[in-house]
Amino acid sequence: MQHIIQITQLSKKYKGAEDFALNDFTLDVNKGSIFGLLANGAGKTTLISMLCGLLKPTSGSFTIDGLTYAKNGNDIRKIIGVVPQEYALYPTLTARENLMYFGSMYGLKGDNLKEKVIESLDLLGLLKFADKRIETFSGGMKRRVNLIAGILHNPKVLFLDEPTVGVDVHSKNAIIEYLTRLNKNGTTIIYTSHHLSEAEHFCTDIAIIDQGKIFAMASPEALIAATPDAVHLEHVFLALTGKDLRDV
Repeated sequence: MQHIIQITQLSKKYKGAEDFALNDFTLDVNKGSIFGLLANGAGKTTLISMLCGLLKPTSGSFTIDGLTYAKNGNDIRKIIGVVPQEYALYPTLTARENLMYFGSMYGLKGDNLKEKVIESLDLLGLLKFADKRIETFSGGMKRRVNLIAGILHNPKVLFLDEPTVGVDVHSKNAIIEYLTRLNKNGTTIIYTSHHLSEAEHFCTDIAIIDQGKIFAMASPEALIAATPDAVHLEHVFLALTGKDLRDV
């Protein structure tokens, strides 16, 4: 199996912090997988921020599709998509205007961009709201537009940080179905969530991270089978990381 992301002994310690947010982290992600990062604390967000080029590692290295930011930063940015947990949208612009803007930032233009925007809005049930301002949208509608903004350029790798947080059941279902379709068309997905039941059914592979380190990594089925008395992924997570609260 070909690896599209290779991470070697990656660490990050923030200025003034006593502990590492990510510590000696090594991980390979298979091309075409839906890889779930399930974590307590800041580990998963720190990792994604480094993989997206937003943070510099304290030590260690990684490649995406064989490329590094030091030598090929612009090339990496062309092949990744990022859907942050917070809405990255302009509230006073319409859904269409937002997507035309973000698409142009990825180098799309003309009829190709217009068609991509219309097609994506239609697939996620938003076409009839295309010319409504984002500030009038529900949370689920904003979440769907937020997703479209990160995938208009057909990225090889898509980073998702809590893509279904705070949305209604129908929006959640539409998002998961759309992501599954993207994955079947070749996009590798890196997914983080606190919804363990969702991760259990959605992900092909999972890494459980606690205090900046990997505690276990396998398919959801294999993790459950390897944990005594576990029926769901939540049981695995608690068995590996303990039940202590993670308040900071």
